[in-house]
Amino acid sequence: MRRAARAAVTSVVTTVVAASAMLVGSGTASAALDPAQLRQVTDSYLYSYSLSSFQTVRSQRPYASQLDWSSDGCSNSPDNPFGFNFVRACYRHDFGYRNYKRQGRFTESTRLTLDNKFKSDLYTICNGNWACNRTADVYYAAVRQFGGGS
Repeated sequence: MRRAARAAVTSVVTTVVAASAMLVGSGTASAALDPAQLRQVTDSYLYSYSLSSFQTVRSQRPYASQLDWSSDGCSNSPDNPFGFNFVRACYRHDFGYRNYKRQGRFTESTRLTLDNKFKSDLYTICNGNWACNRTADVYYAAVRQFGGGS
């Protein structure tokens, strides 16, 4: 009787452990998205997530086979001008440009929207600091003037 009870408990524990492993594993893998879902997820990361939440998602790189998470930081400009850490805004801006291009949605209109989000992210980082905001204005002017190339 004890042997049967022990076998039953072992079977239940094994089943629970296996099921838990499957659930945990499914949290790290991402099923492929159809084009409409991919556009929706991209837009959500760009426009619905706070900059901090975007950084968390970026570190996890979901849908890595479908989304381009690469970045060169703030390109040819310093990532931390005058000690203002702009690189997080540059990461999201690069994410937008790269994925809109990949998804065939990169137009002058969408570029303006992405650039305006970049400026908003920079201002979020600045948190009202006048000197930081003026530096952000220079970065914004640079992406408006020189951004968008392939």
